[in-house]
Amino acid sequence: MSKKVSFAWAFKEFIWPRRNILLVGLVLIVIRSLSGLVLPYESKTLLDEVVPSGNQSDLYAIIGFVSAAILIQAVSSFALTRLLSVEAQHLISLLRAKVQKKLLTLPISFFDNNKSGALVSRVMSDVEGVRNLVGTGLVQLVGGSITAIVALVLLIKINAMMTLFVLLPVAVFAVVALKAFGYIRPIFRERGKINAEVTGRLTETLNGVRVIKGFNAEAQENRSFEDGVERLYLNVKKSLTATALMTSSSTFLLGLASAGIMGIGGYFMMNNTMTTGEFISFTLFLGFMIAPIVQMSNIGSQLTEALAGLDRTQELMNMTEEDNPEERPNVLEDIQGNIVFDNVSFSYEESKEVLHNISFEAKAGSVTALVGSSGSGKSTIAGLAATFLNPVAGTVKMDEVDLSKVNLSSFRRNLGVVLQDDFLYEGTIRENVLFPRPDATEAQLLAAVEGAYVNEFTDRFEDGLDTVIGERGVKLSGGQRQRISIARALLANPKIIILDEATSNLDTESESFIQKSLNMLMKDRTTFVIAHRLSTIQQADQILVIEDGHIVERGKHDELLAKKGRYHDLYTYQSRI
Repeated sequence: MSKKVSFAWAFKEFIWPRRNILLVGLVLIVIRSLSGLVLPYESKTLLDEVVPSGNQSDLYAIIGFVSAAILIQAVSSFALTRLLSVEAQHLISLLRAKVQKKLLTLPISFFDNNKSGALVSRVMSDVEGVRNLVGTGLVQLVGGSITAIVALVLLIKINAMMTLFVLLPVAVFAVVALKAFGYIRPIFRERGKINAEVTGRLTETLNGVRVIKGFNAEAQENRSFEDGVERLYLNVKKSLTATALMTSSSTFLLGLASAGIMGIGGYFMMNNTMTTGEFISFTLFLGFMIAPIVQMSNIGSQLTEALAGLDRTQELMNMTEEDNPEERPNVLEDIQGNIVFDNVSFSYEESKEVLHNISFEAKAGSVTALVGSSGSGKSTIAGLAATFLNPVAGTVKMDEVDLSKVNLSSFRRNLGVVLQDDFLYEGTIRENVLFPRPDATEAQLLAAVEGAYVNEFTDRFEDGLDTVIGERGVKLSGGQRQRISIARALLANPKIIILDEATSNLDTESESFIQKSLNMLMKDRTTFVIAHRLSTIQQADQILVIEDGHIVERGKHDELLAKKGRYHDLYTYQSRI
């Protein structure tokens, strides 16, 4: 992405809407800069007029004038930082919320292809650079330019030849700085990616610490992380080399200019063509011209880093949303729950089809069980029914309406999912059950809790439903976590249910509890059940046997057993285990 495009986007998104605050900031920085010029200007008057005359009242007047200017400089500096730094932090918080909101509009496939830790970095780190656009950075760049120009005019007025001598090394420094910025920006952009990868890996390591310790794999995780931080270090080293080049070149070139000025100034003073006051004043004004230029090189580096981060933010913000109103104009009102797969094919990668011409009907209120070996396509069918995926060919219809044209929010408020490894928040059992309906009444909550037999174990806990369960529910057993997930689905009261291995984590006692609650959950709801444990789906209205992306058998439990086909093989094999 080009710098031009990125800055144009950043200007439109962040700078222009805050033009009034930035204008006030610019006025403050000009006041600060001009008040700073009073000291070098009055130094000439002090040395060339007041000291030789011995007039003490003029001395006091100059001291008072300079002190007032310093006070104005201090107050304007405080106001500038307070105004722009606070606004920059406010913008960062707004932008983080905006990026997170955008993330949740993206399709499931995006999250399948990106590490969660890397996405956290996109939300938290990449947007921080905006502080250099709306904060003091950009304003100081503009204000510094104005200060440098005013100081340049005054320098020319004092001595044009000395000023010309100074401008030569400054021009060389400007060329070096521009080249360095061009070199640094791709490095900063790459740094964001590496940082996201390292953060992502670290997040995975912390989430999977039980597996790591269980396989004694700490050493290889350490090596993996060390490799990541080494790549980050090498990237930082590259940028530090470029910034060090700028700093050292500015020190050398501007130092060379200072040495030259001493020589030229000394020559002029020896020939009485320049007063001591003019020389001191010139030297001080020179500092006011050069300081903003050096400062601008630092700010330029910050802006380059900011734009590199905003490149990545812009890239994310431009991604196509999952629930695009132009592509999905149909809003569902009353759902009956009749789902039809009509000649549906699907592939995760081009030319690698995982479902081939799937056709079946799941009538409203019926239970459709999907069975088959691992990787056969069961979860993909469930993902299509849940609108997590879209068919490559064919259609999935809900009550005769093509789901690929349906507003996702209107459909998903009628959807409930209970997954094999269901997600629980770090918090209380109550908060997790209330997740789909935070405004549910206590009676509704307790009905869901009792329906899923969650109270069977919470009654034994000291804090009951207010027991904190730890990250992802680590303080609970698999069966307990699964029952909370089912209680959550009961509370949501959906029309369509997706049960993915809903009884896989349960012991025999828990399974008997859950089977009753699942029967209540599935009653009068269109249900898709994915199960390896075939004993759990004997009452299904239809069983679809999936192999290699094809429906190879379909029917009820007894019918399929009588056929002595693939389902019979699976069932009898499990019965022997």
